[in-house]
Amino acid sequence: MPTPEAPAPRSAAAPAAAARGGAGSFHTLWNELAPIGRHADSGGYRRYAWTGADADCRAWFRAQAESRGLTYEVDRNGNQWAWLGDPLAGDAVVTGSHLDSVPDGGAFDGPLGVVSSFAALDELRSRGAAFSRPLAITNFGDEEGARFGLACVGSRLAAGQLTKEKAYELRDGDGVSLPEAMERAGYDPGAIGADPERLARIGAFVELHVEQGRALDLSGDRVGIASAIWPHGRWRFDFHGEANHAGTTRLVDRRDPMLTYAQTVLAARREAALAGAVATFGKISVEPNGVNAIPSLVRGWLDSRAADQATLDTVVTAVEKAAREHADRDGIDLAVVRESFTPVVEFEHALRDEIDRILGGGVPVLGTGAGHDAGILSAAVPTAMLFVRNPTGVSHSPQEFAAEDDCVAGVLALADVLEGLACR
Repeated sequence: MPTPEAPAPRSAAAPAAAARGGAGSFHTLWNELAPIGRHADSGGYRRYAWTGADADCRAWFRAQAESRGLTYEVDRNGNQWAWLGDPLAGDAVVTGSHLDSVPDGGAFDGPLGVVSSFAALDELRSRGAAFSRPLAITNFGDEEGARFGLACVGSRLAAGQLTKEKAYELRDGDGVSLPEAMERAGYDPGAIGADPERLARIGAFVELHVEQGRALDLSGDRVGIASAIWPHGRWRFDFHGEANHAGTTRLVDRRDPMLTYAQTVLAARREAALAGAVATFGKISVEPNGVNAIPSLVRGWLDSRAADQATLDTVVTAVEKAAREHADRDGIDLAVVRESFTPVVEFEHALRDEIDRILGGGVPVLGTGAGHDAGILSAAVPTAMLFVRNPTGVSHSPQEFAAEDDCVAGVLALADVLEGLACR
């Protein structure tokens, strides 16, 4: 049975490379990671969980940890950790994010937080910072959910929000289960599950992330602090009709689920606009998926998010109501399954205020509609987030972008925060 990687030995002294300040360190790290998993045709990234690209990202993370003399380990759920100080001491300050991507995603979502964490540590060492608390950098596995359809798998497992039994039911588009994928990648799926002992050792978790919106660009600020994550979820809509010949079946004789699906997509846009929320059908599966065949099944996934629970409930209920009305009219059978849900996350005010104080006060405070590992961990650990300006607001796309000067500003802000929390 394959087993997780053994902890790497920690060297006695930090290498000279780690003494570089944040700017030079960030530039080097970013350029080293950038080619991994990049698709030649789209220019986007395909770093899916437990694939070759994911393994290369994990190898890069381990190399960065070992080159800095950090204690490297992989936890029971496949999340990677790099420790400065005693991992068992408790009250640790942890930073990091994820390295996986959505299909043809951008370079910054996730990796910016991991790269900035290593660069921030290099910056602190160049300052001669003396740590009074353990510090860890982490890479949480399968945050985007691109392969198995559920976001934040690594952090959900650790926090006990995803059971081992439910995790074993997850399958990718080729029918490969999560445990099969983990085993093929050399990890032991029998070990996955809640990890309260590890989370109990964390005194604060701070995740840096590129902003997935334009609030900072509009305000002219390079760095912001997160206030809350909107409640959000994913719902699968299964529209069952009747397969038939596209050229010989009269329109009035058809039970075409594609028509019902299309009306539901329009309803989602309409209801979201009315409520001031967002609702998106971004993934679809069609059977038998032939050009000259009326579909027998159209399966679409709804992603919806809103500033509060009541608004989200209103939108999703209205979309489902519209879908059922159109299904009844079109002779279509409809099943709706909620595949995942995350309630509103209010980041701990005391930690947020302390970070603002460390950064000199007056830092913009932003809400976000995007989910993050920090949001999952917030129920068990004091968490906070920093955002780095995104001039276009584009994310989950190859056009996702942040200027290097802004990224370096994020590194320096993160270094200041880590110094304020871990070196007092």
